[in-house]
Amino acid sequence: MSLDPETLSPPAPAGTAPRKARRRLSWHLVLGLILVLVVAGAVLVSYVWLPFAPDDTSGGRLTPPGGDHLLGTDKLGRDLFTQLLIGGRIALGTALGAVAVGGVLGVSAGLLAGFATRWLDDAAAVVLDILIAFPTLLLAMLIVAGAGASLGTAILAIGLAMAAIVARLTRVLVKQVLARDYITAARVAGVSWPRIVAAHVLPNIAPVLLVNLALQAGLAVLAEASLSYLGLGTPPPNASWGRMLFEAQATVLTAPAAALAPGIALVVLVIGMNLTADGLRDLTDPRRRR
Repeated sequence: MSLDPETLSPPAPAGTAPRKARRRLSWHLVLGLILVLVVAGAVLVSYVWLPFAPDDTSGGRLTPPGGDHLLGTDKLGRDLFTQLLIGGRIALGTALGAVAVGGVLGVSAGLLAGFATRWLDDAAAVVLDILIAFPTLLLAMLIVAGAGASLGTAILAIGLAMAAIVARLTRVLVKQVLARDYITAARVAGVSWPRIVAAHVLPNIAPVLLVNLALQAGLAVLAEASLSYLGLGTPPPNASWGRMLFEAQATVLTAPAAALAPGIALVVLVIGMNLTADGLRDLTDPRRRR
């Protein structure tokens, strides 16, 4: 069972959608998972094997792709394929960490707002609208600039910016669930609020939140790359895809691989996460299955 914040129509029971429609729509999820798993697999391999040491500059400056250096070298002589793998660690780590921070804080705040009194709920709605209207990247830049550039600070900053979006969605979903007749019946039967949250609220809002968090993961990857490009992300010598793009812009005409490799990797990962979110929405929304 799932809830869409745009409608209160009850979803169809699980298993009632035509099998043909499920197969037709599931390609989003399959392709998205393939793209994400390819990147994740390469990142996992990098923890046990790397072509060269990350700080090895013996490859020569701007060596073209081929030979021992699959993608060539950068302007410092470092192997680009090695840097690309390390950048994948940072990208996936940022996505997972930011989603965890934003999900926990956002869902908690949304639940509190959904159960709050009228004036507290109105105040929470205003605060969330202000936070959402504030540009996510600018908020992250302010936090990173104040706390110092590091991977942990970038994850915290992106997660905090994400939490407002998750909180507002959670608040809307919780209010829709609480308006259902079975919640009223449960309260009349003497069921406690914590049990109602665990048995009815969270299971009903989880599918929509899962789709939203999958979308937010792709945005977190882009935000980290943007921060690193601006010099506010993971500091050197760590190789972020955003920093690789920044360092390659001066030599993009003479050594295009240094810019194309991280750019393509970034696009593949973000598209994979977006397709995964789209596929999850297909599975959890009966109207889309029809």
